[in-house]
This record gives sequence, C-alpha cells and structure tokens, in this order.
Amino acid sequence: MLDIFDHGHSTLKFPNDNPYLNGAHKPIELEYTAKGPDLQVIGEVPKDLQGMYVRNGHNQVHDPIGKYHPFDGDGMLHAIWFNEGKVEYRNRYTRTTGFLAEQAAGKSLWPGIIEPKKYGRRGWGSIGKMKDNSGTDVAVHAGKIIVAMSQCSEGYRLDPLTLETLGPDEDWSQVLGDRGICSHFKVDEVTNHMMFFNFSETAPYMHYGVVDGDNNLVHYVPIDLPGPRWPHDMGMTENYSILHDLPMFFDPERLKQGSHRLHFHRDMPARFGVIPRFGTSEDVKWFEAEPCYILHLSNSYEEGDWVIMDGCIMTNPLPDMSDLSPEGYDRLCRMLDMHTTGTRMHRWRFNMKTGECREEQLDDQISEFPMVNGRVHGRPYRYSYNALPQPGEWLLDGIKKFDLQTGKTETFMMPKGQFVSEAPFAPRINSKGEDDGYLVTFVTNVETGKGECALFDAQNIGDGPICRVIMPYHIPTGAHAFWAGADLLREGGVSLG
Repeated sequence: MLDIFDHGHSTLKFPNDNPYLNGAHKPIELEYTAKGPDLQVIGEVPKDLQGMYVRNGHNQVHDPIGKYHPFDGDGMLHAIWFNEGKVEYRNRYTRTTGFLAEQAAGKSLWPGIIEPKKYGRRGWGSIGKMKDNSGTDVAVHAGKIIVAMSQCSEGYRLDPLTLETLGPDEDWSQVLGDRGICSHFKVDEVTNHMMFFNFSETAPYMHYGVVDGDNNLVHYVPIDLPGPRWPHDMGMTENYSILHDLPMFFDPERLKQGSHRLHFHRDMPARFGVIPRFGTSEDVKWFEAEPCYILHLSNSYEEGDWVIMDGCIMTNPLPDMSDLSPEGYDRLCRMLDMHTTGTRMHRWRFNMKTGECREEQLDDQISEFPMVNGRVHGRPYRYSYNALPQPGEWLLDGIKKFDLQTGKTETFMMPKGQFVSEAPFAPRINSKGEDDGYLVTFVTNVETGKGECALFDAQNIGDGPICRVIMPYHIPTGAHAFWAGADLLREGGVSLG
C-alpha cells in the first residue's frame, strides 16, 4: 500500500548552484507511507529484528533567504518499522511553529546559520534569528519521539507509530523557555533518564538538565562558563554527564557588533566539565585538554577513578580559507569536509581524584557519526560503529566497526553513488552479546534515484548488506538516527502489534 500524505508545496528554484540542495542532498517533495508490495525487498528481512529505525534530517521546502547551509532545512523524519519479517516506512515533516508559519506564508520567513543578520522577525536557536527546524537529532524517550536542532530549540514530540507532530513538550518546555534543548540529548536505556543541555549568547551561557522516565523535568541548573560558547555534544556515564567548553566559538568582539564569525582559538585548551548526574555548577570538575572541537561522541563510561570519553576529535575545525573566494559555496564545502578538519576517533581520560587528563588517538582514519549498542550507552563497551566520509563532501560512503578491546577494525565501502546515514545498532531478539544484532541505515542512491534501507550483520559488516528494502522515492542524505527496539517502545506504552 502506498499512501501519499502531502506534497510539501515547495518553492525551491531549480537549477541552483547550492551543492546542499542538489544530488544526494536534494529534498523530497512527498510525505508518504509505504508497506507490502510497494517496498521491494532484496534478501530477507530478519524475523528476529523488531523495532523502529528513525532518522532525522534537513529537507528544505522554500527558497532560502541568503546562503543555505545544510543545517538550515526543515526537519523531516524518515522511519521504518520491523516486525516479524514485515516492514513499513513513512516520512513526515516535524510541524514546528516556524514550519507552519512558512507554510501559511508560502515562502521562507527566516534566514539560516550563514547569514542570520538577514532576519526580519524574532527566531529560535542560540542565535535567536533562525527557524526552529528541529532537523538535527532524534531519540525515543518516555514513549515518544523527541527532536531538536543543533543550535537549541524547543523539544518537539512526535508519535512513534504515525510520526504525527504532537508539539513542544507540554511537561517541561515552559520551564526551558526560549533556551530549549540542544541536539545530542542522551537517553540512558537502563534508568530511562534523558540528559540534555542548552547554550545561549547571554548569561548564564549553559544549562544542564535531566528528564526522568515518566517525562518529568527533575533537574535543571545553570552552568558557569567564561562566555558564549558553541558546544555540540555531551557525554553520559552511569553517574556523570560531561559538558563541553571548546575553543571554537564566535569572536567575542564581532559578537558585540552582532556579527557571528566563528573563530578557533588555537592557544586555548579544550575544557570538559564532569558533573554528577544530579549535580550543580559548583559540583562540576573541569579538565583541560588539547585545543580541539568535537561534533560527535561514541560513548563514555567509568573505570575506577577515571571517567573515559570516546569520540571524534577535530584537530583543524576551521581550515584556512584564504585561497577561496567569499562568493559561492567553496568555503562552506571546505569547512564541512571532514578530511580537511581531521576528524578521527580519540579518547579522553579524566581522573576524578587527581584532576589528571590523558588523551590518546584511537585511529588515524577519518571517521565520524559514531554509534554504539544503546544497551551499553554510558557503560563500559567494546564496539563503535562509525561512518566514513567521502573526501571533499558532506557525504558518508562507508561504515567502520571498531573493536576497542582488540584494536581490530572492519570496513564496508558503499558502491559508487550510494551514501549511508548514521547507522545505529539494533539487537536481535534475545541477543547474547554486545554485537549480536544488526546495523540499520538509510541509503541515498543517486544512481537509481530511490532510497533504500540496508541491514548489516553487525558481526560481519565487511560482507555488505544482508537485506535491502527499496523505497518508491528518493531519500536525501540526513543527520542523526536512533534505534528503538520493541522493548524500549513497550516501556513507553507503544506496541508494534
């Protein structure tokens, strides 16, 4: 059955010269539901896989105001449900306040992250001038999907079966006000707590909070920072959270003049604040490390007196642009090229007794978007599943499995013109080990023009997909993804049938 939900009403002008509105990034105009014969299956859908894979992404509707950045687009979820060998797919926009206003106007009303000075009305995000697109991160918590954007926004909830937008969370969004939550909130699948942070350009510059398994905001405190910062992720262990104060942020003098120009302060250390899960700013223990920037962490955990954080370090987050014209998109492409920014797997170790910080590089290959088995998130773990970016592009064309116990790795590279999304781990029913299950990812196939969902045996990813589900239409490349197994959905009162 193929059911068209809506046509999107796009006003984008084609052709255009923006690489992030074309090719693998080109938005889809349809919202639809597909199942049964409308989903071609190559291979066999495992019957021991039950749950939902959901991926967020930016799917621009209207011709942008100013230069378009791939983090600006309207948030759209793509989701596929697995149950007893059967699959069902749907995609839906998150109908935020900004999305609905632009739908009513029939045009863009807010600029993006590159040219926020072109704003004409109050907006959202830490800059306060953008649309609340909610297109970056996604998780399932307390029986609902939650989404947000990386520059902080209201946390929107959606139904995990229909993807209907339920609106900003009624239980705690009023307390957060216009600061909202930042992407990369962390769900502890053992306690069902969700940890989050937000940041802004006015004091206090950061907040940290905890939402319990019943969706109650049970902890929310200000965090003292030296000034406005631009963090992206946070760590979570069994007893602590790890907050980031990194030396890439808007130039303070330019910011006073209303100009948002990022600067990497190469002579400033990175700072990491380890806070007890229910601690306050006074309880934070700060550690200094080599200057860097971090987009995404793999996992964090405790080992005796040490708190350990693994993730993808950027050693050159703002590459030299002096040879490039300020016109066009060459500067943006270089900044988003993970081979230029030097993104690699790295480990930080923080000693809670002595205050010592140790660092080590875990791998020399460029990789990003790391994922782990959600059941060991915040605890000692063995495996990280990272995406491999294509040089010169904001595209992912491979998957790499790290065995952090033995040091061995395994890689699969996609065929030409096929690009993966973030690939979370999905345990088999009654799985017996940390890697006993599957990796699930959406594939953007520019050769066929049709999206796919690919399943890999997590113990043998080098063999390639064991099953591919072919969608009727294109799926653009996207942002972050989440696997919600049937057990996690049941805890929130949701049944797959």
